[in-house]
Amino acid sequence: MRVLIIEDERKIANALKKALQRESYAVDVSYDGDDGWTMASTEPYDVMIIDRMIPGTYDGVAIIRKLRNAEIHTPILLLTALGTISDKTTGLDAGADDYLVKPFALEELLARVRALVRRSKTTDEIVLTAGDLSLNTSTFVATRADKQLTLTQKEYSLLEYLMRNQGRILSKEMIMNHVWDYDATILPNTVEAHIKYLRKKIDKKPLTPLIHTVRGFGYKLEV
Repeated sequence: MRVLIIEDERKIANALKKALQRESYAVDVSYDGDDGWTMASTEPYDVMIIDRMIPGTYDGVAIIRKLRNAEIHTPILLLTALGTISDKTTGLDAGADDYLVKPFALEELLARVRALVRRSKTTDEIVLTAGDLSLNTSTFVATRADKQLTLTQKEYSLLEYLMRNQGRILSKEMIMNHVWDYDATILPNTVEAHIKYLRKKIDKKPLTPLIHTVRGFGYKLEV
């Protein structure tokens, strides 16, 4: 899962980023409305956390409104220091899916992000399957042939992305954009290395290989 945070208070933004990364999310951060709008409208995200009062041409509500007008329906959690009913309804009417009033507990924010992710997916997608491979996106447990797999956070994120796109060819660039943070320093061979590590755990002999290389194009997970 990839999350965008648009928050000008750097201490808050960085704390949120660290907390979300511990939950295996890839996280991008923007500290102003103009840059935030550009990232939100051009990059693929599963959830966005947007502060209502941010500097720049667009404040949080304006960004949300523009995203919805552009038919971008990514779940959005609006952060606000203003707890009035009118402030909350303004954000929700603009298209936010939920709001959280500052100050807040990190545990509550994480719970709300998880709820937004669940709400945006069908019930069947809580547990992803591909043959005898299973991935529970609620408990973060992966099994193959009824044996639990030990995955790193990045391996888990990579596997989830592959499983959510079964049968679809994913280029290295697509994988880099979705699984790694925007400001992460990675190369195409980084993807190759992580695919190799994941294969060692997923496709052990005599199991049927599920992760396939499509030469010149990328990778796909297929039974």
